[in-house]
Amino acid sequence: MPIYEFYCKHCHMIFNFLSRRVNTAAQPPCPRCQGQLQRKISAFATIGKAKKGEEEDFIPDFDETKMERVLAGLAQEATNLNEDDPRQMAQLMRKFSQQTGLSLGAGMEEAISRMEAGEDPDKIEAEMGEVLENEDPFAAMRRKIRGGYRTPPVEDDTLYEL
Repeated sequence: MPIYEFYCKHCHMIFNFLSRRVNTAAQPPCPRCQGQLQRKISAFATIGKAKKGEEEDFIPDFDETKMERVLAGLAQEATNLNEDDPRQMAQLMRKFSQQTGLSLGAGMEEAISRMEAGEDPDKIEAEMGEVLENEDPFAAMRRKIRGGYRTPPVEDDTLYEL
C-alpha cells in the first residue's frame, strides 16, 4: 500500500495519504484548508542526518550565534526589570527588535508604543489580544522569497486516507 506525499502552498505543510492501491491520479484537498495540494516526489527511505548547513539554506541571513548573544544580553537586562513599569518592558522589546533585525509586526509595534507611553499592559492585552496572538514576530524569516519559503514546510504526522 503506497503512501503519497502532498504539499499545500497555502499552509506550507506536507501531508501523507495512504492508498489501498496504486493511485497516481488522486488529488485530495488539503486536510487543513481544503485548498489544492501538489503531489511531491518522495524517497522511500532516508537514513542518516541532514548535511551540515542544509537548514541554514532555508534562512540564509539568520545568524544563530548573534541571536544567542542578543538573547543572553537581554536576559541579563530582564533580571533588573521593574515589572510595574511598562516602559522598561517596552524598551527591552524594542531593543530585541533592533538588535536582531526582526520586525515584531504592526500590532506589537502599537502595543510597544502604548507601553512606552505608560499604558497598562493588561489593558493593552485585553484590547489587542487577538491581534497579538495572530502576529508572528518570526514570520519575516518564513516569508516567501523569490517564490520559495525560507523555512522547510511543516510535516503533518497524521496519515490520511486517500
